[in-house]
Amino acid sequence: MTAWIILPISLSAFSITGIWIVYAMAVMNRHVCPVENWSYNESCSDDVAKHGSPKSCCTLQDVPLISKCGTYPPESCLFSLIGNVGAFMVVIICFLRYGQVIEQSQQSWVNTTALIAGCTNAAGLVIVGNFQVDYAKTLHYVGAGVAFPAGLVFVCLQCVLTYHLAAAALDFWMAHLRVSLTAVALISLVLSGIFFIHESSLLQHLAAICEWVFVIDILVFYGTFTYEFGEVSGGTMIAAIQLSGARGCKSPTSSSTSTHLNCNPESIAMI
Repeated sequence: MTAWIILPISLSAFSITGIWIVYAMAVMNRHVCPVENWSYNESCSDDVAKHGSPKSCCTLQDVPLISKCGTYPPESCLFSLIGNVGAFMVVIICFLRYGQVIEQSQQSWVNTTALIAGCTNAAGLVIVGNFQVDYAKTLHYVGAGVAFPAGLVFVCLQCVLTYHLAAAALDFWMAHLRVSLTAVALISLVLSGIFFIHESSLLQHLAAICEWVFVIDILVFYGTFTYEFGEVSGGTMIAAIQLSGARGCKSPTSSSTSTHLNCNPESIAMI
């Protein structure tokens, strides 16, 4: 067992805890309404609640979408930090998982596509975290439009890889768990998109709840990689990085490009 086992669970714990802190700060600073609030008005001129207490009168501008919670300072600063650090951790996890699959099985388009989807998800998170919706709406929506579908594609492909690599009963149980998490992510993302395009306060609030469910579900999915990362070795990242270089290596017995991981052991030693 290696220290890499801490990385996936750290991503889940750090990000889930962080976004809930952002939500709590936004509620206390009266930038959004509590998630348990279902009453919205067109005007809140009669809202006399004191600063530091939740809003007592809410409009559609106060719906507690995750992005809305991280729009205004000081919570926007923490929101950006979570997005940047979380995206970095996602990239590391994706590369380690990519290399681990290569070590356990031959390279496949599913594994490569999963890596691309994971890194795309991370890029979208950086955009979402640094371009707040009220100040850079177009860029923020582009980031969300990239991050959410890419995250869903990533978890779907990882379900396929999990079943492909499963050898023991516990491996199949993990695959079943990931399929369940993926189903929840798919349903919540679709419903969130459907509800979000309507102006109804009820549907907007449901969209916010579905968005929270989707994000937390995806983060829990990333945390499940703790199960495999106990077997990550020092050569796992090398396996991921080396593959592209290995395609340019020539096999002694063939003139075609070889994808064998040991075609250049001297280069590996230098790494």
